[in-house]
Amino acid sequence: MTERIEIQRAIPAPASDIFAVLCDPQGHVAIDSTGMLQGAEGDPVRGAGDSFVVHMDREALNDFPQLGKYDITVDIKEFEQDRLISWTVLGQIRPQIGHVYGYRLEPTDDGAATLVTSFYDWSNIDTKWRDAGIFPVISEGALRATLGILDRTVRRGYPRN
Repeated sequence: MTERIEIQRAIPAPASDIFAVLCDPQGHVAIDSTGMLQGAEGDPVRGAGDSFVVHMDREALNDFPQLGKYDITVDIKEFEQDRLISWTVLGQIRPQIGHVYGYRLEPTDDGAATLVTSFYDWSNIDTKWRDAGIFPVISEGALRATLGILDRTVRRGYPRN
């Protein structure tokens, strides 16, 4: 059984434009296909170790609506400018879950676009959460939809400087 999902999409935009959205806390909210991300606070990330807060609403997935609205901290784990960003989610629950989300960006062979790989990895989650049988929380379809929204968002000029 796989414990990682990877989805790719070529987006006709420079990696720097795409990466700008992925580094912006508001960008995460703008491209979320699940409806869980309701808002964010914090500065754009510039490196591993940076973090920002996201206001969540689990009712959007209807898997644990009793969680209601809550905040999580996005903790950046890997950061290579215009190439790679990954993070884990820190919250009030203990032990922390340990799943990782991220994006890898590569120029296409013809240089006309950027190949964006969205990944979601729960291979190192805490045993308590593995035994709960709730992973993956986000589906392959949701990751694919988020890449579509990312494409549209970047082509529309977000973020505007």
